[in-house]
Amino acid sequence: QVQLVESGGGLVQAGGSLRVSCAASGRAFSRLTMHWFRQAPGQERSFVGAITWIGTTYYTDSVKGRFTISRDNAKNMVFLQMNSLKPEDTAVYLCAARPFYSTAAAAMDYWGKGTLVTVSS
Repeated sequence: QVQLVESGGGLVQAGGSLRVSCAASGRAFSRLTMHWFRQAPGQERSFVGAITWIGTTYYTDSVKGRFTISRDNAKNMVFLQMNSLKPEDTAVYLCAARPFYSTAAAAMDYWGKGTLVTVSS
């Protein structure tokens, strides 16, 4: 079992920056691909990005160049740095994990409960 806990959400103005974190405990974190999804009100969860255990990153097109995912395997942490935020980035951001990369929410083995990011215009 893996437990995931997100933190760092909040309210930020458009154009601003925010970093959200995900703390993992349980199974060997360093062997997991860590994913970020987001869910806006009334919408399904959508893929934001992912980082493999060796540090290869993937991003959905709408966040490329603005968001950066990193991880600290020694501390069992993964981070999502969000810059140039837009109102359409407003959502609950969720951390998820599985051994290999996928963009499908249904494929994730473990989920956190999420942290709310609100971007005001």
